[in-house]
Amino acid sequence: MTSLTDTAAPSPLTGRRAAARPHRPRSTLTRGAGLALGVSVLWLSILVLIPLGAVVAAAASGGWAGFWAVLTNPQTVAAITLTVSQAALVTALNVVIGTAIAWVLVRDSFPGKRVIEVIIDVPFALPTIVAGLVLLGLYGPRSPVGVDVANTKAAVFLAFAFVTLPFVVRAVQPVLEQLDPDVERAARSLGASGTQTWTRVLLPALAPAIAAGAAMSFARAVSEYGALVLLSGNLALRTEVTSVRILTYVENGQLAQAAAVATVLLVIAFLVLVALDLIQRRVARRG
Repeated sequence: MTSLTDTAAPSPLTGRRAAARPHRPRSTLTRGAGLALGVSVLWLSILVLIPLGAVVAAAASGGWAGFWAVLTNPQTVAAITLTVSQAALVTALNVVIGTAIAWVLVRDSFPGKRVIEVIIDVPFALPTIVAGLVLLGLYGPRSPVGVDVANTKAAVFLAFAFVTLPFVVRAVQPVLEQLDPDVERAARSLGASGTQTWTRVLLPALAPAIAAGAAMSFARAVSEYGALVLLSGNLALRTEVTSVRILTYVENGQLAQAAAVATVLLVIAFLVLVALDLIQRRVARRG
């Protein structure tokens, strides 16, 4: 007869094996959801993954020597440096100004609020070449306000700022509308200062939206062409941006060189997205 202790005591080896096999939750996808997921992945592949893979393949077609020759070309280096630096500056500005504008639009009421709401979306609806004409008319050689930034780096910054203004505002605004002001009042009633309330209560909640808006702002800036092509003058080694540099390569039939520059921009954009994601996670964790 087998004793109770013999049947109840598991083997230490068996216990370790059981602990080494964590329970894996089964998929909750229904047949319809699985079909929708498959269609979505297929559509994403057709629109994004396959074209991006084709660009990288075209960049590799010239070999490492050709790729490196493009990247070390002084004109290409100057274009990439100008584009990335100005896009980063504009993104930092948008994070501050865009968050402030979203805060005012959500938390305050004043005459003309609806007009400002419409004006913020103008860069979304306005064709970029029209935006370039507007900027050239206002800040070109015949500026009615006496400010001429044509053919300068300031023109690149101004064009980037114009087309990227709405991204942070529209990303932060819905999150602010969902935040309960009573949470802020509770923090203040418990002795938190205005700075502590912002850093410990508001900023962690807004960090994902701010990071998303900043990512879209940066990506939009590095790819801009129409809004700055008229104002910047596209001067080599001075005001030429990467989009113009890529177009020049394409017009000259140098597709591998154009793909090489595009690949560098893809890598830079990916690194910026990862960095912004890490920053917003750290801010949210601290909160």
